[in-house]
Amino acid sequence: MSASELEEHGPSVTRAWVLHPDITSDRARRAAGPALQEAIALAEALPGLEIAGSGVVPLAKARPGYLFGSGKIDELGALFRDAEVELVLIDGPVTPVQQRNLERDWKVKILDRTGLILEIFADRARTREGVLQVELAALSYQRTRLVRAWTHLERQRGGLGFVGGPGETQIEADRRAIDEAITRLRRQLSKVVKTRDLHRAARRKVPFPVVALVGYTNAGKSTLFNRLTGAQVLAKDMLFATLDPTMRAVTLPSGLKVILSDTVGFISELPTQLVAAFRATLEEVLEADLILHVRDIAHSGTEEQAEDVRAILSELGVASQTPVIEVWNKTDLVSPENRAALEALAARHEGVLTLSAWTGEGMEPLLAAVTAALDDARSRTELFLGFDEGRKRAWLFEQGVVEDERPQENGYRLNVNWTARQQSRFREM
Repeated sequence: MSASELEEHGPSVTRAWVLHPDITSDRARRAAGPALQEAIALAEALPGLEIAGSGVVPLAKARPGYLFGSGKIDELGALFRDAEVELVLIDGPVTPVQQRNLERDWKVKILDRTGLILEIFADRARTREGVLQVELAALSYQRTRLVRAWTHLERQRGGLGFVGGPGETQIEADRRAIDEAITRLRRQLSKVVKTRDLHRAARRKVPFPVVALVGYTNAGKSTLFNRLTGAQVLAKDMLFATLDPTMRAVTLPSGLKVILSDTVGFISELPTQLVAAFRATLEEVLEADLILHVRDIAHSGTEEQAEDVRAILSELGVASQTPVIEVWNKTDLVSPENRAALEALAARHEGVLTLSAWTGEGMEPLLAAVTAALDDARSRTELFLGFDEGRKRAWLFEQGVVEDERPQENGYRLNVNWTARQQSRFREM
């Protein structure tokens, strides 16, 4: 097809159908309605898809070979044929056997929740590190499937190629080939991670506390980041609108300088491959002196989203002593009477604030709370270091926490004013 024909016809569009299996035997199952809406939002976040329809499929339990029962498979198959569906997105885990059998019976491509999130991440990754991390996660996912899904190696645009496109005839990605590719990617990623570690070490030498924004995807982190820093980070009403972390220096009204970090949004059932691959990026949260947990308080599932974020923070190993401020965002989307109730509820809980990052309402109390949290987190301690502990002494001076030093017969006696995080790091040295 010529360039003029491509321009006339526009980019190819894949007709997709979104299914949420509501499995009664799954103790951890999410509410079907909100879960389906989130799955549709995920699908809409991927360019090139046209959502032809969606639905919840109640199941007593998942069938090992097909996931659904034979009657439901026939019913859905007829529905997909009538709607000319090419891709079915299943909001949950699908085994390789189930995927193969469903694709054979329905004559469509199948993409489960993990595959869809990987595809979105691949489309959004912009930095070298982000691209490598997504490819590593995708290969770990593909390793158990051995499907012909390496179209991303032949494409110019983003995306991993699970949906299809140019290059439908691919080499067979056997385990050996995938393992070799994983080894190569890990080697490349280790070099990038070392660079990030050097940048992190350089920041440690500047005694500015780090404030990390975390939260469920589409909670408004990037909008809040832009409001606080004046930056122009992409902020859209879309799941995973931003992926690569961004850091900016900010001077608070009190004069205190901090480094603000905007991280990738979390989501329920975040693929384990992505948690592992993005650990280096998410370690920015581990380095934080203060965490701002941004919540979409107008969302019907805000409590469930908050629990998912807390679970992932715990999985990452965020220390319990790291102070956390809960930011109940998007109050502009809440009715006036409900907003008054929210503000009253937040006032009864320490470390909880309400605001609208979009309108700017409630920003002053947040800035005051951040200043207080960082100032109050510091404590004075007297230390003695021997002459053979030069590395520890140099680290304390790099952190800018030494207020006084007195030479002694066998070493140095220092008075330090540090945060709980700095004290913890020092004890681990």
